[in-house]
Amino acid sequence: MALKITDECISCNACESECPNNAIYEGGVEWAMADGTTIKGAYTLINGSIMDADQRNAPISTDIYYIVPDKCTECQGFHEEPQCASVCPVDCCVPDDMYQETVAELTDKKAKLHA
Repeated sequence: MALKITDECISCNACESECPNNAIYEGGVEWAMADGTTIKGAYTLINGSIMDADQRNAPISTDIYYIVPDKCTECQGFHEEPQCASVCPVDCCVPDDMYQETVAELTDKKAKLHA
């Protein structure tokens, strides 16, 4: 499953640079599927909708850092554990129960993000 950043975030920025998928953004910053990935053109999101990889999207949070679920692979294929959670000084990078994914699904997502 994807991870999320809780309201306990102190905006220390420790997590953002650790994400191999560029799935973490500072609060208020727009995101795109193409950021930090090899995706080009149309991309199908978890919810089935399709967007252009370069499309800029509204921030998921304006106050704290946030994780884009469609880009989070829990570091599968890169590291043995999610790097954001391992470096977070206040343990606010936690599993997001809204996005249940198997290791195989996360690995497939990683392959799509970095073809």
